[in-house]
Amino acid sequence: MNSCVAESGSLAPAKPAWRAVWSLGLGVFGLITAEFLPASLLTPMAASLGVSEGVAGQTVTATALVALVTGLLIVSATKSIDRRWVLMFFTLLQIVSSLLVAFAPSLHVLLMGRLLLGIAIGGFWAMSTATAMRLVPASDVPKALSIIFAGVSIATVVAAPLGSFLGSLVGWRNVFILCVVPGVLALLWQLWVLPSMRPDHGGSLGTLFNVLRRPGMVGGLLATIFIFSGHFAFFTYLRPFLETVGQASVETISLILLGFGVANFIGTSIAGYLLTRNLRLTLALVPFAMGILALLMVAFGHLALLDGLLVTLWGFAFGLVPVGWSTWLATTVPDEAESAGGLLVAAIQLAISAGAAGGGLVFDLNGASGVFTASGVLLVVSMMVVLAGVRVKAATLE
Repeated sequence: MNSCVAESGSLAPAKPAWRAVWSLGLGVFGLITAEFLPASLLTPMAASLGVSEGVAGQTVTATALVALVTGLLIVSATKSIDRRWVLMFFTLLQIVSSLLVAFAPSLHVLLMGRLLLGIAIGGFWAMSTATAMRLVPASDVPKALSIIFAGVSIATVVAAPLGSFLGSLVGWRNVFILCVVPGVLALLWQLWVLPSMRPDHGGSLGTLFNVLRRPGMVGGLLATIFIFSGHFAFFTYLRPFLETVGQASVETISLILLGFGVANFIGTSIAGYLLTRNLRLTLALVPFAMGILALLMVAFGHLALLDGLLVTLWGFAFGLVPVGWSTWLATTVPDEAESAGGLLVAAIQLAISAGAAGGGLVFDLNGASGVFTASGVLLVVSMMVVLAGVRVKAATLE
């Protein structure tokens, strides 16, 4: 078992702990796979549980709400606990969550499983940037973040299309059982390679308010809320849209979601290049492009082939989003990365809650086209907020 101890506080280690970074990437893969699966399995899940698709979509809302609270409280709640054990606990929660969902006899039990997943997601993302800064030297932090977010991109490639395809073959419950496998592997790997990371100072709710008062923080968090609300309203109800408006088969939907995932991975891979060229412009143009794509889906959604192209472009654009805002966080608040990370996670999870919950209401009233219209408007507003109220520094930590 790895016995090395990462430097405390803001001091970076002399040598990078790449195996530890990769183990976190695998853990992220399990977390995000579990988070995204309902988007590709929403229809069969709703039918099995005897609820509407709008109600089933609230499983995403429940996860996001708990992640929101966890992101705000996790630093102060674990201020005396070695970060190594905290991170492994999040991986364990993902395993338990997937099993609860897989064997849930009712919507209430399924929601319980999703609540546990929310704790894991909110806690991990609140600490992810700070953890990367403690595992590798400062000059390697962007690379470490790209490895961790690669887990997100790969999960996007796998979860949506493979979840939809396997769900039609073995049932949605067995898909969640399969989701346990990466969690178990990640937990064992983390137990072996994660170094001890003792907290260097106790976080508090007061620290959160101090960070929030820093110039540009409110604008950045507000823009984050709009862009993630727009994305998750779109993504949560993508399958119903493709089925009802695009008249797409399960096989076609799986291919479209695969295109989304592959493009998302490519977007994540080149994000660092674009962000170092112009962080502010990238943060602004990406939501604008996504908003236009959503509105084009509304106008031409009956053309399944065009739907595939637009969803693929959406996947590419969204691949830039998590890396972009994590880079903004790392360059804007490097001295309070955990507390700032908690605020960013809270903003994102509030956005996911609003996107999924509001999307469910709009879906039940006006269908998927209404959801996509609202999504497009939110994304364009996000661009306006970035241009008007977000302060950025050069996207480099060297």
